Amino acid sequence: MSNHLISINPRERLIDRELSWLDFNERVLQLAEDPNIPLLERCRFLAIFSSNLDDFYMIRVATAKRKIANSITKKNTAGYTPIELMIEISKKTNNLINRMVKCFHDELLPQLSDNGIELVDWGQLSGEEMEFINSIFNKRIFPVLTPLAVDPSHPFPYISGLSLNLAVLVRKPDTHEELFARVKVPASLPRFMQTTEFAATRFIAIEQVIIANLHQLFPGMEIEDHYTFRITRNADLELEEEESENLLESMEQELLRRKFGPPVRLEVASDIKSDLVDRLKSELSIKEGDISRYKEPLDLTGLNLIADLDRPELKFLPFRNHIAKEFRDIDPDSNEDFFTTIKKGEILLHHPYDSFNSSVVRFLEAAASDPNVLAIKQTLYRTSGDSPIVDALIEAAEAGKQVLAVIEIRARFDEQANVRWARKLEDVGVHVVYGLVGFKTHAKLSLVVREEENKVRRYSHVGTGNYNPKTAKIYEDLGVLSADEKLGEDLNKLFNQLSGFAPQSSYNRLLVAPRTIRPDLLAKINREIENKKLGKPAFIRMKLNSLLDEEFVEAFYLASLAGVEIDLVIRGICALRPGISNLSENIRVRSVLGRFLEHSRIFHFANGGNDEIYIGSADLMDRNLNRRVESLVQIQDSVHKEELIRIFDKYLDPAIASWHLLSDGNWHRINRDAQGQPLEDLHSSMINFYKELV
Repeated sequence: MSNHLISINPRERLIDRELSWLDFNERVLQLAEDPNIPLLERCRFLAIFSSNLDDFYMIRVATAKRKIANSITKKNTAGYTPIELMIEISKKTNNLINRMVKCFHDELLPQLSDNGIELVDWGQLSGEEMEFINSIFNKRIFPVLTPLAVDPSHPFPYISGLSLNLAVLVRKPDTHEELFARVKVPASLPRFMQTTEFAATRFIAIEQVIIANLHQLFPGMEIEDHYTFRITRNADLELEEEESENLLESMEQELLRRKFGPPVRLEVASDIKSDLVDRLKSELSIKEGDISRYKEPLDLTGLNLIADLDRPELKFLPFRNHIAKEFRDIDPDSNEDFFTTIKKGEILLHHPYDSFNSSVVRFLEAAASDPNVLAIKQTLYRTSGDSPIVDALIEAAEAGKQVLAVIEIRARFDEQANVRWARKLEDVGVHVVYGLVGFKTHAKLSLVVREEENKVRRYSHVGTGNYNPKTAKIYEDLGVLSADEKLGEDLNKLFNQLSGFAPQSSYNRLLVAPRTIRPDLLAKINREIENKKLGKPAFIRMKLNSLLDEEFVEAFYLASLAGVEIDLVIRGICALRPGISNLSENIRVRSVLGRFLEHSRIFHFANGGNDEIYIGSADLMDRNLNRRVESLVQIQDSVHKEELIRIFDKYLDPAIASWHLLSDGNWHRINRDAQGQPLEDLHSSMINFYKELV
């Protein structure tokens, strides 16, 4: 497909990836700023916003800075040179940080106080509170603190990424010589401490407790001044897989190197002395443009601790998921009943509304304990720290079953955990593989091989989300449990490709990246164009986390020009500009954020009136389509198609609050109707819908 549409005036036709990501995080910030959202949930959204920004600097900004350091001046597909892009990023992030600080100090803190939750300074403590906190300091905090002096015999210490630190200026009483020291705030201790033993109503930032006791760390010295600071380091791993003889060992070495990545951002208290900033800039090789100055406290990711307080009246209404209808009336302890239910007909799951534990986890636990199961094959991209799924794989291996685990040890920021899982599984005899060289395995697949009545039957699970029971409670995802022989054959082929040599496998119901997802989806878009010309029903609807791939953006533009109506629901990055005359006037883009993290991917084509629908793990990004193993499964059951269409209709319902992407690249939040009344929240609406089905 030619690229003539996106080669002219790229900034008018494409939205830059990094700037679009910052727009996504701004939408998260808007949730923290929204007075209609329960107070502790707003604290949670502010913590998420802060954590997201850390990740953005560690990976995306680090990549842009590397390009600048390597003197790369070529413009990207959206028309920005690395330097131009960094200027825009700095402008946007400074604005967002200012809003974050205003939200915290001017809105959340006073409202927390009004509700009996106080975050206080040291000077606001009573004598009794000081006594309690000093006791905690002496018992739990002081023993783990390590003040590091900087003088001719003590070089400037290594500062770990994302650690909170105190820069302390001390003076020798006899010589009046001023010296610099650094104290690291231990990450193992709570970010905010209770000021009394029992009442979780008043908190103080841990750095203030350390500051109040600095005299104990520097006895005989005069404390001149102290400031908090925090650095973010480049955490993007550079793993040369083709040159690696042992991927697991290479990853372990690379994780050690990550700790020493170059600094990309310095956060400091807004009232810090300029000469101290100069000292930090010099020692850390940080430029002025890479410094974020704002009112303390630094690092608001710690607000998760406040959001976790047991104050249900300040949170979303309690939510309980339910057992999928197909499993409600069976014996919960019977493996036979469970597999028989799947055998009766494919089951469509919608998490978190459908319980993950009673469906997907139960699937693997039943497979592990069932004497008729011969083999289990499983992909693991991210899972929880105490994963019942990993426990099930271990149990199965110990029972003598064939168990294959395709573990993606390059899953960003979960690498360390996945390396540990790999070692643990290998120790009990699980066949652990790391997928294909050069490709991350992102597909969400599980295959169980069971002997039944002298023949072998395959049971499959294909999903859009990770096999993580904890995130499954807050991530919106879809999946199918199936005994369909064709799907089982597909998964068998794909697992053989991942563990051995089967590059030319063909599939019945699956589209698999990097080979078939791109060409097949593009062909389906072209089919909609042809159907439109022939007067047949033609439209495209997709729900994605991200749309960045330029070939798909152009394909959508061409379809729009042909009159095909296109509706896109995109949580995060979107490179496409909708609503441009003579280009994308038939394209609409929405985003939904809220209580649950929208994570499912749905691909719906009108197909001349015979709806064609896929769900799966892939977003429309170059990395997903070209450098990852991804899978989409075609939904064939007519009832399931109707369910997915109903779900998608809900996202497009004008009565549901959402953000709309405008042609100028800005996102407009629509959460009130023409009369000024609040629109319905999608997740509340879905909870109520599923509750009525029980």
